[in-house]
Amino acid sequence: MWLSKFLEIDNLKDEVSKEIIKEFIEQSGKKKFTPLEFTILEIIFNSKLISTDDLILKLQEHFVGLWETESKTVKPILSKLKGKGFLKTEHTKTPLGPRTKVYFVTQAGKEILKAKVNENFADQFKLLKNFLIELSSMYVGLFPENEKEEKLSEVQNLLDEIMKSIKGELISKKK
Repeated sequence: MWLSKFLEIDNLKDEVSKEIIKEFIEQSGKKKFTPLEFTILEIIFNSKLISTDDLILKLQEHFVGLWETESKTVKPILSKLKGKGFLKTEHTKTPLGPRTKVYFVTQAGKEILKAKVNENFADQFKLLKNFLIELSSMYVGLFPENEKEEKLSEVQNLLDEIMKSIKGELISKKK
């Protein structure tokens, strides 16, 4: 989740090979990735292999109804990222039998992701923390005094669930 920050390619000269930067700029004519491009790259990386349909489902889940994901938006981005060498495809057999095209992140894509995560990791957490504080404060504050303690516990339970979910995801990815 790259929370509306573009990645300026020029800022990564020490972390990403010069060939990758040169190729990206030559092929795209620009020096930055969009947040959606990074979100797509991130989801594919975390999924290892993913079909376009499954990617669209993951994006819909990711944006929790705030943005309606459509293949006409996603497919050109996939094509662009593949053309730049950040993604590759292979055909795999599905459980129902037919073969389907799946995407995976190349080494160049991994380098870009690593650079982006290293550049913004702490800032992204601060942004999330600030957002959660504002949202929680507003939610609890909208209730009468006699209900605030209950609503505060509700927020705490949600945060506990989120932390368990994060821990579970990280543990499952280690395996």
